[in-house]
Amino acid sequence: MDHGWTIPAAAFAQPAMKCELRGTQFRCGFPHRPLLRLRQTPHPQPPLPVSPPAPMPDETIDFGSPAGPLPADRLQELFQQLVADGSWQRYNGKHGAALQQALLTTHQRQHCHLCCSGTAAMELALRAAGVQAGDEVILSAYDFKSSFINVLLLGAQPVLVDTLPNLPVVSAQAVAAALTQKTKAVIASHLHGLAAPVQELLQLTRERSIVVIEDACQNPGACLDGQPAGTRGDLSVLSFGGSKLLTAGRGGAVLTDQAQFAQRMTLYTQRGNDAWPLSELQAAVLLPQLQILNQQNCRRASSVQLLQSAFADSPAISLLLTPEFRSTPISPTGMATAAFYKTALLMNCHQQARNELSQACLQQQIPLHPGFAALHTIHAKSRFTAHGSLENATRLAQQLLTLHHSVLLLPPTELLQVAGEIRRLAELRKNVSW
Repeated sequence: MDHGWTIPAAAFAQPAMKCELRGTQFRCGFPHRPLLRLRQTPHPQPPLPVSPPAPMPDETIDFGSPAGPLPADRLQELFQQLVADGSWQRYNGKHGAALQQALLTTHQRQHCHLCCSGTAAMELALRAAGVQAGDEVILSAYDFKSSFINVLLLGAQPVLVDTLPNLPVVSAQAVAAALTQKTKAVIASHLHGLAAPVQELLQLTRERSIVVIEDACQNPGACLDGQPAGTRGDLSVLSFGGSKLLTAGRGGAVLTDQAQFAQRMTLYTQRGNDAWPLSELQAAVLLPQLQILNQQNCRRASSVQLLQSAFADSPAISLLLTPEFRSTPISPTGMATAAFYKTALLMNCHQQARNELSQACLQQQIPLHPGFAALHTIHAKSRFTAHGSLENATRLAQQLLTLHHSVLLLPPTELLQVAGEIRRLAELRKNVSW
């Protein structure tokens, strides 16, 4: 029987395909490649008219594969050293200890707990804060879903609040309005190169014994008012995931100044051995990345400022940046004031056009992806409490796109070519009807 299914031919030609079913739409895709769609449609839909693509940079540049912080020859040298001295297979060794000390020094902290992922680090931070069943944890409705799920895992209630207008970070005013006697912790995530108001949240919560967890997974090394991200929260979380600015494929860390919090993490993870460890091999790969992090952050920040000129007068798409960043020159020898993991762009359109822009860019191997889904739109209402309208978070979830940091390390001429193509494709879709 003919059900009217249409299958893109490319779906049969790609190896290692990842597929998932969402409602009535079957989606097949690959890391850093466009998703191929299989839909049941009674009538073929006419394609959006497009003009010929603009000339792109050298075709040998792979925009879809994030460039690692270390060159391949440096990684090979590290691996050879680890094999030669046997340290790659040790449970506890000099590389893990050196990484802990480096993170403590960089972040001016007293305690550092290394672990297997940023998601695990957030769970450990919540456990260290004493979060348990019946407690409330406040977080932004626009955030990575693992924080939400970690709160549920501990039996606590996520309380979702709105972001600042046109900025993907939590509103301190919204947090203040949502505080109750049950509030145990607040999660403040620095996202898309923009800093959450951690200091304001600390002032709100200090007299209530509420723990502020600073999620610095996306912006390691960013200098916020003279202090590196991850230095202010009662607990701070880092991630070393495969696409992050500091990467070991997997990994994470929790930083704190309070011995009680550090002891709780140790008691939970020590089960004859560390249940959630970071390996010696991973630690060894991270150490040299810390040495070049500020240099690379400055270079990425300079690229973002260059992108401002490319999108400045576009009616269709704009960069989401603070006024302070827009007006502050980047010094190649100073401390980077922002760290851009996935730079945020806001498309002045509806969600379908935003998604089509992402698909069009991915087809040209430009790693431009939709931002996070709003947490209140993807979870059952019984699983959370929503405080306020959450209209800012909803808009971000519908219109925000993220540009992967690999693009920001391109030479300026090529970077502007990529930006020009994004703008061209965005403006083609600006007037698509709802």
